[in-house]
Amino acid sequence: MAEAGLRARLRRRRSLRTRVTIVASLITAAAIAGGIVLLYLLQMHSVRRSVDTQLKTYIAQIAQASPTGNWPHPLPGSSLDPAAQAQVIAADGTVLAATRGLAGVPAAFTLPAGSSRPVRLKGADGVIPDDVGVAAIRQTVNGRPVTIVAGTPTGILSAIDSEFTVHLIMGFPVILALAAAAVWIVVGRALGPVEQIRHAVTDITSADLSRRVPEPGTADEIGHLAETMNQMLARLEDSVLRQRRFVADASHELRSPLAALRTTLDVALAHSDRAPWPTVASRAADQTARLERLIQDLLRLAKADEHTLVGHRQAVHVGDLVRDVVSAAPVRALTIDIDIDLAEDVCLYGNRADLGRLVRNVLDNAVRYARAKVTVTVVATPDTVRIHVLDDGPGIPAGDRERVFDRFVRLDASRDRASGNSGLGLAIAREIASAHEGRIWAADTPEPGAHVAIELPRLSRSLTVDG
Repeated sequence: MAEAGLRARLRRRRSLRTRVTIVASLITAAAIAGGIVLLYLLQMHSVRRSVDTQLKTYIAQIAQASPTGNWPHPLPGSSLDPAAQAQVIAADGTVLAATRGLAGVPAAFTLPAGSSRPVRLKGADGVIPDDVGVAAIRQTVNGRPVTIVAGTPTGILSAIDSEFTVHLIMGFPVILALAAAAVWIVVGRALGPVEQIRHAVTDITSADLSRRVPEPGTADEIGHLAETMNQMLARLEDSVLRQRRFVADASHELRSPLAALRTTLDVALAHSDRAPWPTVASRAADQTARLERLIQDLLRLAKADEHTLVGHRQAVHVGDLVRDVVSAAPVRALTIDIDIDLAEDVCLYGNRADLGRLVRNVLDNAVRYARAKVTVTVVATPDTVRIHVLDDGPGIPAGDRERVFDRFVRLDASRDRASGNSGLGLAIAREIASAHEGRIWAADTPEPGAHVAIELPRLSRSLTVDG
């Protein structure tokens, strides 16, 4: 058990560089050794083929030298290989002629019928060494079948074998060591940026996400990794900053109605015998309602952050939705002229309550700032539905048209706080539009005032409208 645990710890301690070096070194050394073996086999094949060609050429020279069967004694030597020896053997095994080195020696080889490979006979023992290359050809000379056998020592093959074995045994460790050193250096340089990235990431904490990992400036996988990590850190930093800002703003917004509620109650309790309790209760109810709306808005944004904002979806008739929202407009809308221009038979697919909240938030914002008139227009295309809400109020400065959709943003903070506006309405509207695969933006308008446009995917006529 202890030995197994030690092996497990050693495996865990092996770095990627070590593992890559070991594997790559073994593969490289094996490849080089395989190449050497292949070269050895090719060289041996070439030597054997050369020897066989020389012997067959020598045999052809012997056959051509005695076309009548009058063989010279001794047979002439080979012009290609002075060490070559030959015998001319009759069909009954009698040696008809031989070179000087095989004079008086019985037949050393025979050529079986149907074979091209000579077979060694006992007559060769003690006379012809084992490492000899042999070739034989069966011919008919002057009407008499004979076998001409030629052979030559092949000590070069043994020398090649010995040399190859020695060099392979001695060279393989050297090759392995050189390959390991080369791979270690190359992998170390390749993984150097990764180690720098690791150290940089180790030093980055949630308290300071502004730091970034070093980018090697290369267009390889490590460069892409560094770029991706920096992009991730940027997103994390932005998310954390938004979360901290959200928490701070939410705390401030919650503190305001709570402080007003407590102040009202404390003053009334301090003078309980003279306090106008109906007025105190009314003010407390107003602050409680404001607090409730703020908490609901915060919960809705929390769902948006968790991508669970949209609940049950159904087909929603846009005209009915807009008319319902306009009829339930805030009290101030009684002094505002709200004109509606609706495209007929236009439907959306989504959560009716959320879509109503989307239009209501935009309409409430327009009513709050309008001087005398608000216009709601629904325009349909084959694929989308656009809802335009325009008012004749002070409008939205061009530099703030994107910022108004951020959380807790008020362009007139003093007045909005007095009216109970938390600065979350348009932020919630954007989240609902995004959850329905749509968008919302502050558009240009030729006349003074604000223009907010909502674009959502249109529902196919084939689906049934509910509600």
